[in-house]
Amino acid sequence: MQYLHIQILSPKQTIFDGQALSLSSKNSAGKFDILPQHANFITLVEDQPITVYLPDKKPLNFNFPKAIIYTSQNFVKIYTDITL
Repeated sequence: MQYLHIQILSPKQTIFDGQALSLSSKNSAGKFDILPQHANFITLVEDQPITVYLPDKKPLNFNFPKAIIYTSQNFVKIYTDITL
């Protein structure tokens, strides 16, 4: 089984760093999911939950006023607390 490596970063700390099955959220175009082997992707998420589905555990939910999600080669970086 393939996994995503997800990092959630703010200027002050690493909020999450680990393996996940998938990630779901919603941007201005609508709901989306990121699965292993996802195409390169970048989006802005504003005031919407970001759900990280972990192997054999309950999903983790994160809420940020603004977050940039970047995906490439099974690696997902989420940057939050960024002044745009």
